Amino acid sequence: MLKQLLLSFSLLLSFSSIYSQIDGDNIFAKDQVVTIELTFKQTNFWDSLTTNYETETYMKADLELTDETGTYIFPDVGIRLKGNSSYGHPGNKKSFKIDFNKYVSGQDYDGIKKLNFSNGFKDPSLMREKIFFDVARAVGVPAPRANFANVYFNGTLWGFYTIIEQIDDQFLDWKIKDDDGNLFKAGANFGNGPAGGGNPADLKYYGEAQSSYEERYELKTNEDENDWTDLIELTSFIDNTSAVEFENNLANVIELDDYLKSAALDNLFSNLDSYTNSARNYYIYHNLTTDKWEWIKWDGNESFGTYAAGIGGNNITTLAFNFSANDRPLLQNIFNSTTLYEQYKNALCQINLTYFDPSYMEPKIDGLKDLIAESVYADTNKQYSDANFNTNIESNVNLGGGGPGGGTVYGLKSFTAQKYSYVTGELSCTVSNHDWKQEPEFKIYPNPSSDVLNIQFQGNQSGMLTILNSVGLVVSDYKIEESKALRINITNLVTGLYFVHFQPDASEDKASFQKLIKE
Repeated sequence: MLKQLLLSFSLLLSFSSIYSQIDGDNIFAKDQVVTIELTFKQTNFWDSLTTNYETETYMKADLELTDETGTYIFPDVGIRLKGNSSYGHPGNKKSFKIDFNKYVSGQDYDGIKKLNFSNGFKDPSLMREKIFFDVARAVGVPAPRANFANVYFNGTLWGFYTIIEQIDDQFLDWKIKDDDGNLFKAGANFGNGPAGGGNPADLKYYGEAQSSYEERYELKTNEDENDWTDLIELTSFIDNTSAVEFENNLANVIELDDYLKSAALDNLFSNLDSYTNSARNYYIYHNLTTDKWEWIKWDGNESFGTYAAGIGGNNITTLAFNFSANDRPLLQNIFNSTTLYEQYKNALCQINLTYFDPSYMEPKIDGLKDLIAESVYADTNKQYSDANFNTNIESNVNLGGGGPGGGTVYGLKSFTAQKYSYVTGELSCTVSNHDWKQEPEFKIYPNPSSDVLNIQFQGNQSGMLTILNSVGLVVSDYKIEESKALRINITNLVTGLYFVHFQPDASEDKASFQKLIKE
C-alpha cells in the first residue's frame, strides 16, 4: 500500500515538471486577474453577438490582453457568446469564447488557441469553478486550468469573469500526452429548460446505430472520420456486461483511479450538474496509447451544492455517498460492486482528509477573495450584490424566490466544514484510510506554521526529508545524518497545503507523510 502511495507522489512530481513548461502558463501558472479589452468595429456589436448565439457564429474583434508578463495585441480574434443555463444570467454579462486563430491563421496567445470566459451564474462567490478545478487537478483528475479576468467591451467594463482553459488537442497534448483518439463532450441535455429533459449523456447502450448517440454527445476530434464505434463499445461494456465482468475489467477500459477520484469530487463538492445527476458537463477521451478512456471535468460553477435538481428535501451536505440519478450505469455498477465501492470510498477519504480539509480549503478561499475582491466590487453587471459576495464566502446566502439564481446558496466555508465533518464521521476517515502511516517516524510542530518548522524524529535517524507542495512538486529536501531533530525556515513558502515526507535509509517500508499547513 505504501508503495502505491509513493508511486502516486512520483506521478504528481512527473505531472508538476510537465505543468511548469506547458502552453498557457502566462495566464494559468499563477493565480492572477488579467485584463481583456475587446474592441468591436461596429457600434451595435451586442445585437450581433446575441443574434449569433443560437448559431454559435463568431464575429471579429481586436484584443488587448494584459497579464503579469506584459501586454499583447491580437487583431481580429473571433468571439461568440456561449453557455446554456449561464446564458440566463441577468443583463448583458454573458459567458463567451475567444478563438485567437478564427480569422488570423496561426495566431495564438502563449500557445493557446481558445479561451472560455464564465460569468459566475448562480455563484455569489464568483470562485466556485476556479476552486473546483484547482482541487481536481491537485488530486490528479484531468480538468481545465482556470483564472480570472476583468473584461472590457469597447472601453466599457463589461464584468469580472473566470477564464477556463479549452478542452482540445492542446489540452490532450499536455495532460493526456495523446491526441489522436476520439474526444467526446457530453451533450447539453437542455430539452425542457435548466432542469434538463433532453437526451442525457448517461453512458447507456442504445444499440449499434450511431444516430442513437448523436443527440447525447458531441465528437470534438476526428470529425472527418466521424466514427463513434469506440463510444458505442464503451456503453455496451458499461450497460451490458455481467457484474463480475464489469468489476474485473473496468480498470482495463477506463483510467479507474482517476475516475473514482472524479466521482468522489462530485460527491464531496455536491457537484451534481454532472454525470452523477444531470448527465452532462464532462468530456471523455479514448487514449489510443493506453487504449483506455479518460474522464475530464467540465463546468464547475454549480459546485458546493448549488445545483440540487431532483434531490428533493435531502440536505445536500449529507448527500448519500452512493447517490446518483436513475440510469447512470457507470456509477451504479461501481456502487453495486463491493470491491469498487470500497475503492471509491477510499478516494472520498483521501480527498476529504487532504484537499477538502477546511485547514486547506479556508486559506485557499481567503487567498482568492483577497485576489479578486476589488474586481468583484467594480463589476456592476454581476448577478449578486457585494454583500452577497462577502457573505457567501463564509456562509449561506438566502436570495429569496425560486428558479435559477434564487433560493439558498451554500457558503463556501460553511459547506466545506459541514461536508468534511459528515464524510469524516460517516466513513470514519482516518490516516489509515489513505495508507498514511499512523505512527510516523517523525512529528512536526508548530502546525500550522508561518516561519519555522521543527522536525522531531524518533531517536537518531538517517534518510531524506522532502517537502512537497499541493500538486506534488518538491520545494525543498534535506539529507538527514544521524539526527534527532531538524529546524527549517519556511518563510519563503507561500501559504497553503504541503506534504512532509521522510524516507529513512534503513527501510523503504518505514517511509511516512504528514500534512503541513503554511500560514
